[in-house]
Amino acid sequence: MFGLGWMEICALVVIALLVFGPDKLPQAASQAGKTLRNLRRMANSARDDLRAGLGPEFSNFDPSDLNPKNFVRKHLLEDEDDWTTKPQQLESVTTSYDPEPVDELGYGELPPYDAEAT
Repeated sequence: MFGLGWMEICALVVIALLVFGPDKLPQAASQAGKTLRNLRRMANSARDDLRAGLGPEFSNFDPSDLNPKNFVRKHLLEDEDDWTTKPQQLESVTTSYDPEPVDELGYGELPPYDAEAT
């Protein structure tokens, strides 16, 4: 449950008893539960509205994929085995780049200046 152990949960219960008191604790827990349900309902409604607005092409869209960690994991790390076991694919993807030769400037020589470009 949220990565909490029994000791942390017991500590939270004791702190809640000290803050709210034994008579108001059930009311606070009930209000927290209602708030969580409302937040979950609003998030689900927003996700459904987003999917409906995007159209049928994005029916499998998951907003959690927009998280950078999930995006990298899904698009870069998912097919890691394919690239490591088939290095010939990498060779077919890479292309050679041969830049044009550049005239080097001599000592004290100014580079060309194009007044129209600036």
